[in-house]
Amino acid sequence: MNPAVVVGAGPVGLSAALALRAHGLPALVLEADPEDRERPGSRALFVHRETLALLDGVAPGLAAEITAYGRTWHTRRTLYRGREVYARTFPPRSGPQTALPPFTSLRQVDTERFLRAACARAGVEFVWGARVTDVRTTPDGAVLSGEDGRKWHAGHVVAADGARSAVRRGLGIAMEGVRGEGFHVVVDVADVPGAELPLERVFHYEHPGVGGRSVMRVPFTGGFQVDLQCRDDDTEEAFGTEEAVRRWLPAVVGDGYGGADGHDRRILWVSTYRFLRKVAASFADPHRRVLLVGEAAHLFPPFGARGMNSGIADAVAAAGAVAAGTDRAVEEFAGTRRAAGLFNSAAAGLALEHLRPRRRTVRLRQRAAAALAPVLPSCGSWLEHAPYGPRGGAPAAAGKY
Repeated sequence: MNPAVVVGAGPVGLSAALALRAHGLPALVLEADPEDRERPGSRALFVHRETLALLDGVAPGLAAEITAYGRTWHTRRTLYRGREVYARTFPPRSGPQTALPPFTSLRQVDTERFLRAACARAGVEFVWGARVTDVRTTPDGAVLSGEDGRKWHAGHVVAADGARSAVRRGLGIAMEGVRGEGFHVVVDVADVPGAELPLERVFHYEHPGVGGRSVMRVPFTGGFQVDLQCRDDDTEEAFGTEEAVRRWLPAVVGDGYGGADGHDRRILWVSTYRFLRKVAASFADPHRRVLLVGEAAHLFPPFGARGMNSGIADAVAAAGAVAAGTDRAVEEFAGTRRAAGLFNSAAAGLALEHLRPRRRTVRLRQRAAAALAPVLPSCGSWLEHAPYGPRGGAPAAAGKY
């Protein structure tokens, strides 16, 4: 019997495996995809300071590797209908070079590359092409079943197998929450060599170049991501295909991008997402043998970069509970991390209400804040911070995420 098996080799599962090894436990990772799988798109961009600290705690030096590759910018800018209402440039880091930045930005595929290399150094074992379809637990352990008939016996299982988690379904644990209306379009764009856009994050309320839809631009290593907020009655064909993106992208980032001839390779990836705010009814099975982490346990809109960062916090906490080896430790993990999940879900909901207001009063308040921002900086600050939801107020035991 394996002391611990991790299901899923995304950033959360890889972090769980590293954390198990840091506690001196062997770690076996089961991944449905082949080892040479392609992972297109930026997906989760931000690795925040708190997450970097957790990763450095389980694999010393990993945070430095990730931050040396990622991009950290110092300017944040917010506009409203073409007019700037907030801009702030923070001074670069000072003090010891080992100090962690507030965040770094890189594509998820690159974050996974660093995590996989750290796992190799730590002696994590992988089984690729191992699609788990079911799980059964007893007071003494768990048995995972694969679609090809293979079985794995484990003392504990850390389920990091994503939003469609087969492990969670096998346990009969429900996801509780809501599905929102509307969708966003996410586009990864490569830098134009020698003509890179300024290294700054820009949020633009009701951008006039795209019919009053809101847009965010975020740099990452090698390019930037554009997030277009579509209206409830928009269609994916009109805004979410690569052809459609080529039509509206130049109005957002300039004529050097997009292009109607279809030969411009600077558009790397186009995707759409809809809003799910759901949290598992329990983060552990009744026998306290399976621990749910990441998107197997919670689904948030991406505002505030809560998804992967919260998932890695789950993973490190789960490994600590497994290492403790008691039912009580697993119960404490499940309670603490579920409370964190509920907080993050509520915070993302507040951000969503700000970005897609159902009440006319919210839009009027935004319009008034934009008008007053030149004389009342607090109004501009509110417009800058509200799209990401509150940071303060998380359960103390859970940390920031």
